[in-house]
Amino acid sequence: RQNMETTDIIKDLIAENRLEEAIELLNRRIEQNEKDDEAYYLLGNIFRKKGNWKQATFYYLSATEINPESPAKQAQEVLVDIQNFMNPDFNP
Repeated sequence: RQNMETTDIIKDLIAENRLEEAIELLNRRIEQNEKDDEAYYLLGNIFRKKGNWKQATFYYLSATEINPESPAKQAQEVLVDIQNFMNPDFNP
């Protein structure tokens, strides 16, 4: 129950571009439960939004390791597709 409430708050913070506050709440969630795949997934979304794809990839892969069914798996695949598209070696 508590995670659902914080998830809504965190999603609102992300939508409002209050990313540092969202990161702080997510880090607290991970401290309480390091197997919280949703927290890692949301962190991945934040770092993708910030344009830090390396960090986004790290968090998406962490979420997928904990829960192979996590939406982070698809988000990671999209990130790879975007990187391949933007890389001139793959897209002359």
